[in-house]
Amino acid sequence: MADEQEIMCKLESIKEIRNKTLQMEKIKARLKAEFEALESEERHLKEYKQEMDLLLQEKMAHVEELRLIHADINVMENTIKQSENDLNKLLESTRRLHDEYKPLKEHVDALRMTLGLQRLPDLCEEEEKLSLEPACHAISKFIGMHLYVLCARPRVGPGTPKSQNGSKMNEEMENT
Repeated sequence: MADEQEIMCKLESIKEIRNKTLQMEKIKARLKAEFEALESEERHLKEYKQEMDLLLQEKMAHVEELRLIHADINVMENTIKQSENDLNKLLESTRRLHDEYKPLKEHVDALRMTLGLQRLPDLCEEEEKLSLEPACHAISKFIGMHLYVLCARPRVGPGTPKSQNGSKMNEEMENT
């Protein structure tokens, strides 16, 4: 009987070992699956961080590109302002030269008339000679417009005094 009891105890122990071994194998399988999932997630996390670094580098490249574009825009704005200033200075210089030319031409024409010679052609008659190269077509249109304004003939004589009631033109209209 003692042998039977000892055998029963051993069988119980074997049964418990078997149950615990099965339980341990199940946990071991779950642990192995969790460990593989952990390794996989670590690889994914590493890939995500690498992708994030690449995206941040790309972002910084775009930020730098935008900064350079803004710098180029600022340079172009300054260049345009300088060009406009230069154009205004040239227009002012042209106006002053025209103002200097006009009375001189009138004087020369008056002297020529006293000698019976024909008047010299007006600037607007010589506009083709004064226009800029075709490469500066847009500017020549602008200058041409200003030359037209400079060459416009007055409606009254240069020595006509201004009326207190209006312009020279109004005074001449009243006289006619």
